Amino acid sequence: MNPTAFFQRCAGNGSLFAILAAAGFSMKAIFVKLAYDAAPVEAITLLAMRMTLALPLFLWLVWLSRSGVGGRFTLADGARVVVLALFGYYLSSLFDFYGLQYISAGLERLILFTYPTLVLVFQMIAFRERPSRRTLLAMAVCYLGLGVALIHDIGATDMGSQVIIGSLWVFASAVTYALYYLGTGVMVKRLGSMRLAGLAGSASSLMVLAHFAVTEPLDSLLAQPAQVWLCAALMALISTVLPVYWMALAIQRIGTTHTAAVGNLGPVLTIFAAWALLGEAISPYQMAGLALVMFGIWQLKPRVAGKAAAAAMVQQGKPSSPG
Repeated sequence: MNPTAFFQRCAGNGSLFAILAAAGFSMKAIFVKLAYDAAPVEAITLLAMRMTLALPLFLWLVWLSRSGVGGRFTLADGARVVVLALFGYYLSSLFDFYGLQYISAGLERLILFTYPTLVLVFQMIAFRERPSRRTLLAMAVCYLGLGVALIHDIGATDMGSQVIIGSLWVFASAVTYALYYLGTGVMVKRLGSMRLAGLAGSASSLMVLAHFAVTEPLDSLLAQPAQVWLCAALMALISTVLPVYWMALAIQRIGTTHTAAVGNLGPVLTIFAAWALLGEAISPYQMAGLALVMFGIWQLKPRVAGKAAAAAMVQQGKPSSPG
């Protein structure tokens, strides 16, 4: 098979863009861990570096989508975007960065991948519905897998309490991302996925920078070594803005269902990238936990999607896991 022809066919039907988006989101934890290994940098400082570099790219997304979906941007739209920015790129990212100080990149991605279970719980609360037996079983399988991986990581180190602390931070990230996910449906329909991502990303960048300015000395950004800045730049480009753009291109070509299916590769890509770049071990317990979590999520996603549609939540253009 001609490699050039194969590449062109994948780009034309959207598969390549879906794979690139999944890989980009998956590499975020790797870049964070590499930055922590390069220098003793605070989580909010690293996040501020990432968002400083990402802000011009978010504005680029807004400019690209200026003639797309959506009408006049109102004050109410602005208020909703600010709330989404608070839960999404700001709090969810901050909690995730805190958690990665304590746990492996593989465990982090596995915890974040359970966010559809939280979406489903919040939807059931909103609709005042009792879960079906199948839903409860799928959620039990999902958290059984997470428990297998978590117990293994706790037992594999003499700092089990730190693994628990880090896991709680990352779970908080999944909770805030689930709230962000639920709130984006109507806004995506009104503004378009790329425009919303650009606006919410820009607003969250300003929130992060304000947080940093209040809590850390401003010169600490310039004091960071080149390796940390390189990791922040890679995060901003490869794991923040470009995946949103690639996902939008994939959805245009192959639709949301197939794009989301490719996005399920995220935890697998993170685990193998962590093994290759960070030296994290791949154990049978970790792979067993991953298999159980992915099976549980696979059983839940049709129900999550159905409830989202009932609430007029058009879920196009969002990461399949927190980025």
